[in-house]
Amino acid sequence: MSNKFSFLRSFGLIALFILPNPIVHAQQEVIDEIVAIVGENKILLRSEIDGLVSNFTQQQEIPYSDELWYQTLQQIIDQEVLAEHARRDTNIVITDDQVNQALDQRIQIMSQQFGGETRLEEIYGQSIIQIRADLREEIRSRLLAEQFQNTMLRGLRITPTEVREWFAQFPTDSLPILPPIVRVSHIVKYPEILPEAREEALEIIAAIRDSITIGGRTLEEMATRYSEDTGSIQTQGRYESMLMGDLVPEFAAIAARIEPGELSQPFQSPFGFHILRVNQRVGEVVDFSHVLINIDRSRSDPTNAISELVMIRDSIITYNLPFELMSTRHSEEESSAEIGGRVVDPNSGERDLFIDALGVDWKSTIDTLEIGEISHPAEVTLLDGNVAWHLVLVQRKLPTHRVSIDTDYSRIEALALDNKRTIEIRRWLDLLRDDVFIELRGKAQEIHTILGDITAET
Repeated sequence: MSNKFSFLRSFGLIALFILPNPIVHAQQEVIDEIVAIVGENKILLRSEIDGLVSNFTQQQEIPYSDELWYQTLQQIIDQEVLAEHARRDTNIVITDDQVNQALDQRIQIMSQQFGGETRLEEIYGQSIIQIRADLREEIRSRLLAEQFQNTMLRGLRITPTEVREWFAQFPTDSLPILPPIVRVSHIVKYPEILPEAREEALEIIAAIRDSITIGGRTLEEMATRYSEDTGSIQTQGRYESMLMGDLVPEFAAIAARIEPGELSQPFQSPFGFHILRVNQRVGEVVDFSHVLINIDRSRSDPTNAISELVMIRDSIITYNLPFELMSTRHSEEESSAEIGGRVVDPNSGERDLFIDALGVDWKSTIDTLEIGEISHPAEVTLLDGNVAWHLVLVQRKLPTHRVSIDTDYSRIEALALDNKRTIEIRRWLDLLRDDVFIELRGKAQEIHTILGDITAET
């Protein structure tokens, strides 16, 4: 992958794709063969690599190539090399609880992808227990590799001189043009939901429960027809292998209390009103089905929210109070209040945000402000989709511009550090491979020979 591609990718201007973790895909129609042996007993099968490459090419809509297949194999070999060295390091320990948690998350993701555990079992031709057993060692190897790699990278830093030297390798005319960027903080207040909106949602969920308990309808039928949880459409309201800790407290409390097979009374969570049936509960893992009816948040009264924000703004301006302190004390959006109201990219943690990605509400407010100014209360659709009112403090504004070390240093520094990490990991892996037995066979050996000949020719 070229440096220019990596550079553009970091600014979100092209798609970032990450190769899935290896999964042994069932029902392969090719004749299987061993394509590599790593260490004393780790065997890599052609079907494993074929499955990964097939998934990847479909997701990214790119054509298959032997080079891509070989690169995928080498990535899996790298992971196994790291895992082998991690096993030799007595300071690195992966507990069964860590493996089980990672397994639960993997099964959950796979179940949601294929439409539930039953459908997953049909596709793989195995029970969930068998699938978990097949995945267990692969999961353990991945966790070992990740922990060993993190240990290797701990303490790796990059100096400003290194950042500038790395950036200097890109010709100016090849650097991307970035859209307008802002750095903002805000204080959020939610409008008061009208009682009639809450009562309407409660009446609907209660009627659905009556249809099940009195009218003879099934929860699955009612979830498919009426639930406003988008994930329920394909799964008939069912969620399998969910960790209690991943559920909101109101939901977890009911899931932990009711008996398997019992249908709960209507209850409220931050998402709306639910009825819930626990299908199975083993320790902290629960299999449940539910119906959700949202509260119509458009039926709300923002009067109190606006009044509170006006008073907060006046206090900041009149008494020169720190915006960050007032956000921590008064903002109702927990994720930003915890960090002084700073608005960050939820995926990268980056503070400099593309204004167009924030949405029309944000843009209309920010466009009226200079750096250091605080907006009057304004309505906004937050990143989680909820509608609220907020005060906005603009801390930085950049118009459309070509990437520059002066204006985009933090982004460039992060990318330069990633590049340094990649180089260090590759260097370490080349050394680590020397201490681990690796043998290529079959298709892998054939492609290795062809690629070697091409490299020699060029």
